[in-house]
Amino acid sequence: MKTKQLANVLIKILGLSLLIQNINNVILVLISVLQARRIGSPSPFWAYPLLVMVVPVIGICLMVKSREVAEFLFKNEEE
Repeated sequence: MKTKQLANVLIKILGLSLLIQNINNVILVLISVLQARRIGSPSPFWAYPLLVMVVPVIGICLMVKSREVAEFLFKNEEE
């Protein structure tokens, strides 16, 4: 397996692990936001739900763009 191919596979695995690790956090944040809205209390911690939603998006982007990321990382390396 060539270096770029291996990097492509490892970047996809990294993106998948980010997505899987944060599924539980996304569900818990959605539940807590819905409960806070139901009882009428404003959530003072708006940055944490935003961060929890951004990390899975980064994981999806890594999985989709893994080939471009690998080519960028190894652009000077010959085949």
